[in-house]
Amino acid sequence: MIIWINGAFGSGKTQAAHELQRRLAGSFIYDPEKIGYFIRKNIPDEIRKSDFQQYTIWREMNFSMLSYLANEYEGVIIVPMTIVDPAIFTEIVTRLENDGITVKHFALCATKDTLLKRLKSRGEGKNSWPARQIDRCIEGLSHETFQHHIDTNEMRTSEVVSYIATKAEINLLADTRSNVRKNYDRIKTQLLQLRFFN
Repeated sequence: MIIWINGAFGSGKTQAAHELQRRLAGSFIYDPEKIGYFIRKNIPDEIRKSDFQQYTIWREMNFSMLSYLANEYEGVIIVPMTIVDPAIFTEIVTRLENDGITVKHFALCATKDTLLKRLKSRGEGKNSWPARQIDRCIEGLSHETFQHHIDTNEMRTSEVVSYIATKAEINLLADTRSNVRKNYDRIKTQLLQLRFFN
């Protein structure tokens, strides 16, 4: 099974994905952005695009990787990735489903103000690239293609994860961490989102 966690930048995809992995035995996080970084480092400037999702090869490579993992790996594959174009979603997710692979898709939604506050908390201002994508993401994710929507404005990460687990019909391990450990894990995951750590 693949659990795809979608949402605008700042919606909490990465935190939810890592929290889900911590509480789901035999799970693996797959990050499609890493293929985007690989393409950017290995392509001539003359054919470089501003958004790596525009590369046909990015879409094809991610489909192929996810198809391979889903057929070879017995555990749950967790994919935290923003996709707001229905055509790109169809090219990867719907194609996987058409091949008989189970994909449970969840779009984490929040207001623009909430998203901006979350981005600010991780050091990205209102003029940062992720912040400038908010309107486009909110509009794109409103499309019926991107059901199931989860309103995360008033939800903690643990609540989002519990909700996803219930809808995906998976059992979570009990969370026995102390509050100190939970805060440490949250900060560690937040640091991993910074580009220079990739």
